[in-house]
Amino acid sequence: MTKAHTGPEIAEALHAAAEAAAWAPSVHNTQPWAFAVSGDEISLRADTDRRLRVGDESGREMLIGCGASLLNTRIALRAAGYEPLVRVLPDPDRPLLLATVRPGPRIAMDEHTALLHAEIERRRTHRAGFSGLPVADELLEDLAAQAETEGAVLTVVRSPAGVRVLAALTAAAQEIQSQDRRFSLEVLRWARPPGSTRADGVPADAYPRETAPTEPGFAQRDYADGHGWGREADQSLAASTGAVAVLTTSDDTRQAWLSAGQALQRVLLHASAYGASAAFHTQTLELPLLREVIRQELCSGEHPQMIMRLGIALDEAPGVRRALSDTLEEDPPPESAR
Repeated sequence: MTKAHTGPEIAEALHAAAEAAAWAPSVHNTQPWAFAVSGDEISLRADTDRRLRVGDESGREMLIGCGASLLNTRIALRAAGYEPLVRVLPDPDRPLLLATVRPGPRIAMDEHTALLHAEIERRRTHRAGFSGLPVADELLEDLAAQAETEGAVLTVVRSPAGVRVLAALTAAAQEIQSQDRRFSLEVLRWARPPGSTRADGVPADAYPRETAPTEPGFAQRDYADGHGWGREADQSLAASTGAVAVLTTSDDTRQAWLSAGQALQRVLLHASAYGASAAFHTQTLELPLLREVIRQELCSGEHPQMIMRLGIALDEAPGVRRALSDTLEEDPPPESAR
């Protein structure tokens, strides 16, 4: 058994890990996680009050977001000089406890960890077409390798017909959801009007007011709901769909969803380090029948966990996250330290 670490250096490393974890992506920026530090251990729990009740009834998207935060935790501890010791789903009687992480043996931070760590707060989700600059094939191959290290598969859809099918299914899912008042209200719950001071959800400057069309076009979420929100965008710039990719896992369990989240975040951080961003399209995956069509017809039976476009974005909005005090719970100090 590894000897427990104690002392101010460990406390500092665990706090840094919790801060890094909070910068993970999540559907509608719901930030569905909570952390607790006890001794030399940090635990990750799902915050079900932030789960999408309509769009994510199973909690799949919630756990993907939490998996991304787990990857950030691991990277932050490695950056602090500790090998992270991770237990995933450690207690069957506590289903909301998703993982525990302890700092293990001291290590030297490697170059790739430093590269990923630098992107944790810099990475942004894109919500429009991309510039006409292509993503190099070498980078796409590297991103697939990053996903594989976390037990997932990232497949770039090379077939124009396959891209058109995914675009059409995304448009169909968006239309279906827009006709369902429950879906619309759920999106609006996480939409932030201009001037909002809330530190979660999607701010009004996180997407353009008008988007230049791409071919094929992938439907975007309507966070503005006809209010005219959004930032001004340069309509003279070329708008590209970018490279379309699907992240899949062989299983469709809670552990697989956490693995998918870790793979997703590793892909996003590596892409960000080389100037590429991702736009997510989860509408089809929130409708079980359409998700099954994609699994059978486009994913060779693998379970699709994320559909995304990868490209070069020339403008990105600042990110918003809740304060650490809102997400982190700590053991009170002992009486002798009070």
